[in-house]
Amino acid sequence: MARQPQLYFDNNATAPLRPEAIAAMQAMMGPPANPSSVHGYGRAARMAVEQARADVAMLAGCRSADIVFASGGTEANNLALSVFDHVITSAVEHDSVRRAASDATVIGVDSNGLIDLSHLGQVLGDLPDDRRQRTLVSVMYANNETGVIQPIDEVVRLARDAGVAVHSDMVQMLGKQHLDFAASGLDYASLSAHKIGGPTGVGALLVRPGLRMTSLLSGGGQEQGRRSGTENVLGIVGFGAAAKAAFDDVAHFHAMAAWRDRLEMRLIKGRNDVRLFGAGVSRIGNTSCLALNEKSAETLVMAFDLAGAAISAGSACSSGKVHESHVLKAMNAGEDASRAIRISGGWNTRESDFERLAELVLGL
Repeated sequence: MARQPQLYFDNNATAPLRPEAIAAMQAMMGPPANPSSVHGYGRAARMAVEQARADVAMLAGCRSADIVFASGGTEANNLALSVFDHVITSAVEHDSVRRAASDATVIGVDSNGLIDLSHLGQVLGDLPDDRRQRTLVSVMYANNETGVIQPIDEVVRLARDAGVAVHSDMVQMLGKQHLDFAASGLDYASLSAHKIGGPTGVGALLVRPGLRMTSLLSGGGQEQGRRSGTENVLGIVGFGAAAKAAFDDVAHFHAMAAWRDRLEMRLIKGRNDVRLFGAGVSRIGNTSCLALNEKSAETLVMAFDLAGAAISAGSACSSGKVHESHVLKAMNAGEDASRAIRISGGWNTRESDFERLAELVLGL
């Protein structure tokens, strides 16, 4: 068995399973569990799914009825975008948005990664009236690579003024701040379980009441006809348990922002080759994106791994290889777009872990 790193700082990729999620899934293992069945086994499965739906709704600040369970954040993003003919999005979105809307109108960002609101307003203002109902603005809440938080309130205001629907990929924000989807003005929002300590392979799309929704799959009409396919009961139950536990962990992530900031200051003072990304604007407290030396991100990730710490290149793709980050490229990072690494803490990360990581980096 491969040696496991002593320090885990790749929570934006996936967080360790919470004990609560493990226990909830283990309790569901064994009995037949199809929530569409009308016998006792099916009713028990339905009750478990609906309890999980309520727990996720509590964390996301929405009604249980607003939640459509899916296979993850990627499918949730695709579900939202599939409803519309035209998408307006930012240059720093997750690949699941970029590839689902390859012909989207793309709004640039500044050197800190913040969307150009004036350009967005201009694009929305230029939309023909007959195209507005078929257009969606999709802007992520917090960036998965840099942690930069977008001005979603302003994005929503601009879209509302133009009579255009709004979607936000909230995958990285869930559990790190108390969200209020119901009051946000958003029409759609995407969530993922494994970013908050739930299992992989399950997520959700939040849909404002009364909005149209079309399943990507033809089948039995589960999730009130909005997402066909037998529900992933074990995954959904694990998602619900993780969401319930995460509700009390928001303060932990607020504290982590100070630990992250101290790490960055130590590195800046202790080295002369540190470049931080997005540090001049609001970020989620667990994330730091930086470049060191003139070494490639892939080299640095391997060096950290050998030293006992799991981090990532913000530009890591599904093949496990590293390529130039489209996020940092959009931020005009130059050659550092292929050198940046990402450090991301999670629900079980301690202050001492950041201190140990700082010592490790200073010793490289």
